[in-house]
Amino acid sequence: MEGNSAIRKMFERGQELAASFGRENVYDFSLGNPMAPVPYEVKNAVISILENQEPQDVHGYMKNAGYDEVREKVAENLNRRFLMSYDKEDIIMTNGAAGGLNVVLRTLLNPGDEVIAFAPFFTEYRAYAENYGGRLSVVPPDTESFQLNLSALPKLLGRRTRAVIINNPNNPSGALYPREQLERLGALLQEAEERYERPIYLICDEPYRELVYDGGVVPYVPGFLRNSIYLYSFSKTLSIPGERIGYLALRKEVDGYEELMPALVIANRCLGFVNAPSLFQRAIAECLDVRTTLDFYDKNRRLLYAELLSLGFDCAKPEGAFYLLVRAPGGDAQAFARAAEEQRIIVVPTDGFGLPGYVRIAYCVPGKVIERSLPAFSALAAALGISGAR
Repeated sequence: MEGNSAIRKMFERGQELAASFGRENVYDFSLGNPMAPVPYEVKNAVISILENQEPQDVHGYMKNAGYDEVREKVAENLNRRFLMSYDKEDIIMTNGAAGGLNVVLRTLLNPGDEVIAFAPFFTEYRAYAENYGGRLSVVPPDTESFQLNLSALPKLLGRRTRAVIINNPNNPSGALYPREQLERLGALLQEAEERYERPIYLICDEPYRELVYDGGVVPYVPGFLRNSIYLYSFSKTLSIPGERIGYLALRKEVDGYEELMPALVIANRCLGFVNAPSLFQRAIAECLDVRTTLDFYDKNRRLLYAELLSLGFDCAKPEGAFYLLVRAPGGDAQAFARAAEEQRIIVVPTDGFGLPGYVRIAYCVPGKVIERSLPAFSALAAALGISGAR
């Protein structure tokens, strides 16, 4: 199983088990579907818009880049939070970060061009690059720290490299990349730009930006790396993944800005998105400083990590997002997933994330699911002969 097909296959298997044994007796950690409550401000904004604005102003077409007044509010929010100097012309409202990433790659890539991602990476990156005739090159993972493996990057940078993607915090590792490391990455990209005499854009894919723990900070990369393209989604921040709303931000100082920005707007239209969802453009404009309850995920993170460690599992402690990586004993993630399924635990092997030998546990579930799953994890540890199993 590769990539997203593995996630969906495991999710479907969980549904089958739930039908046979009852949903409360199956512990499905396959999908990254945010379960923290939607903030009440979102509901209130939607109701107010529907009750007080004209239907044609709520449900009609607008500029392909989005409503001017919404883009202006997004720009002002970024300027205030990160000391930037955006205006509305630097913002494109998108169908989530995924839609925005497709818009960017459609704009940047010619057939045969390369995009680089650091493993582990979101599984769809490969398909997104291939959509436009591109090829994804993968930097091998640093399994000691799950930080960016910068020493392995230079040999992958070449004349056909158009972009590098980072996902901070990372899906599936939960790792958080600090500013010092990102500055080193920027220096490597600048050296390659000078060598090949063309820009290499750093695409910052940040749907999990607000989900960081223990006082962690996600550096705002466009504030210190010029040739960066910023993508954001409200799916996780507000627990509204089905609404498909996000944005793209581009500094005027980026190389080729005057050509890039109109091309990005055209790509947003020509890919069939046309524009970001109208109602939720207006809704998020009233909720730019609203966040879902981080404590919902942090309680799950602390409980699951502590319990799995006590059972003897080899885990990487997440610093952000809502995923936990567990090393498969003997390096066989497929065998681990099959053994977990015997205990009605559904996890996802991370081979398709560029990380063989691990499984991903999505702990964005109600806390009671984790509590009920702990005896099953204990039985799994015993079945696998893991030291420390109770």
